[in-house]
Amino acid sequence: MAENKYSCATSAGRDTVCIEANRILDSCRDRDCFEHVRVLLTDCGNDIVEHTSNIRVKSACITWTQIDINPIPFNRGFYTVDIKFYIKLTFEACISPGRIQEFEGIAVLEKKVVLFGGESNVSIFKSSPDNDFCSMPQFCCSMPNTPVAIVEVVDPIVLSTKVLESPGECCCCCCCCDVPEHICGSIDGALCDPGENGRYLAVSIGIFSIIRIVRPAQYLINATEYAVPDKECVAAEESNPCQLFRHMAFPTAEFNPSPYPIAGGNGCCGSEHPTSGDKRGCGCGN
Repeated sequence: MAENKYSCATSAGRDTVCIEANRILDSCRDRDCFEHVRVLLTDCGNDIVEHTSNIRVKSACITWTQIDINPIPFNRGFYTVDIKFYIKLTFEACISPGRIQEFEGIAVLEKKVVLFGGESNVSIFKSSPDNDFCSMPQFCCSMPNTPVAIVEVVDPIVLSTKVLESPGECCCCCCCCDVPEHICGSIDGALCDPGENGRYLAVSIGIFSIIRIVRPAQYLINATEYAVPDKECVAAEESNPCQLFRHMAFPTAEFNPSPYPIAGGNGCCGSEHPTSGDKRGCGCGN
C-alpha cells in the first residue's frame, strides 16, 4: 500500500500537492431596488402607523437569508436560485412634539436568478467523526449532488419610507405566519397583520449582491513547506497602559473631512485632485 500514499505528489513533482476546493462555475452581480415593500409590524408598530405618518428609518440589517437551488427542466446544467432576504428595520416615529418612539419591523424581499451549475453523475459519501469501532452503523443515502449557491450582500440601503392606505394585493410575503419563528424572535413583540382597511408602512430598499454557484473539485497546486514565524509573541504591558497608548499612531484620517485621499498623510494644501487636477484647499496656511 506504500505506493499509493503520495500518488498526487509523485505524479506531478515533489512540490505539487492535491487539494479539494470549491470551483466557481458561474456568478453574477446585481443591484436591486425593491419599491413599496410592506413592513410587518407588531401591535405597537401598527398602532403608531395608524396615528402618525412622520416616520423615518434608524437602521436596517439582514437577519437571515433563505436560499433554494433547483435544476431547470430541459436545460441541463442550469439552476434557478431563489433568494429570500429577511430584513430587520428599526424606525423612529414622531408621536408628539419633542417625543420620539422607536419600533421594529420585518421586511421580506424575494429575488430569483438563473446560473450554470454543471452536471455530475457521481454519488458522494463522507465519513462521520461520530462513528467508531463500537458504534452502530448508520445507513444513509449519499449527499445530494446539486451544486451550492452562495450569496454575498452588503447592508440594505433604505431609499424611502411611506405610510400607505389599504395593503391590497401583496407581491411577496404578506402574512406574519409566513415569517420563520426565529426571525420573529429577533424583534420585541409578536408580529401581527393590520386591519383589512388599515394603513401600512412601506419601504423602498436597494441591495447590492453577488451570487455564485460552486462545486467541489480536486486540483494540483504548487506548495512549499510550512514556515515557522521568526517573530516572537510580545505580551501587552498592562501595568503601564499610558505607555502603550503613546506608541499608537495618531488617527489623522479620522479628523480629515475631505473625501479624497491625503497625499503623505499630512493633510496640507496643494495636492491635486486625482481626476480634475484642481488644487485642494484644506485650510492650511500657504
